[in-house]
Amino acid sequence: MSDNFQEQVQRAHQQGDYAALLQVIPYARLIGIECSRQGDELLFRLPANRDNIGNPLLPALHGGVIAGFMELAAALHLLIGTGSPGVPKIIDFSLDYLRAGQFRDTYARCQVCRQGRRVANVAITAWQSSAQEPIATARAHFKLEESPGP
Repeated sequence: MSDNFQEQVQRAHQQGDYAALLQVIPYARLIGIECSRQGDELLFRLPANRDNIGNPLLPALHGGVIAGFMELAAALHLLIGTGSPGVPKIIDFSLDYLRAGQFRDTYARCQVCRQGRRVANVAITAWQSSAQEPIATARAHFKLEESPGP
């Protein structure tokens, strides 16, 4: 990763504001993902955007956008939570769609189930109306980037 990206990560950690960091990640910019801190937790938000619709008749979010949002949320959760020097690399991603993603804001929370020195497992839940009524759940495994030594 470039020094500029590592500086963005460091600045985001210090300020607790992740908007500038998200702007340097092309896919985050494309789908419009946002991140905020609520106490000790990170909350990810995918604002309603007509470009993210897959079925215009319902209208419903494209399943790939939901999957990409959840995968990126998990990677960012690890990046922010571990202070990693770069975005963790995805190893495996398993997703369960539970209901249609309507044309409205979508939210996601992540929970690290297990983290080792090189690999982390993350559970992701996405919802719209209520966190108790998820539209999708996922499990992801990531290879963590090692911090450069002295």
